[in-house]
Amino acid sequence: MQPLTVRVARPSDNLDALRQFYCGGLGLELLGEFAGHDGFDGIMVGQRGVPYHFEFTKKAGHPVGRAPTEDNLIVFYIPDQTEWSTSIARMVSAGFAPVPSFNPYWDRNGKTFEDPDGYRVVLQHAAWE
Repeated sequence: MQPLTVRVARPSDNLDALRQFYCGGLGLELLGEFAGHDGFDGIMVGQRGVPYHFEFTKKAGHPVGRAPTEDNLIVFYIPDQTEWSTSIARMVSAGFAPVPSFNPYWDRNGKTFEDPDGYRVVLQHAAWE
């Protein structure tokens, strides 16, 4: 079976703030963007050559609000100590401070950051098993 390509898509009220969080903080690339597409604006962020990316969209006049809970997570596994430390430092340098995880499991080997919409990203210092 071919590997699946994944697009994680969700609405937002804050495209510019999400661009700063995911590109400036996490270091993902802006892969594409659009405006006025059937009433929607959006950005796609990720890494070129990997089979996933994130799409954030906004529709004028349709507020979406914040994440429903503190346990809505995206987890990035970063086994290399230097790369993990650099990732944490880049987030902090971009103005994003770690927050305590709702589930303390993620605090044992990771750092959690909250994006401008209240969704959480864990930078986990571990290998994917």
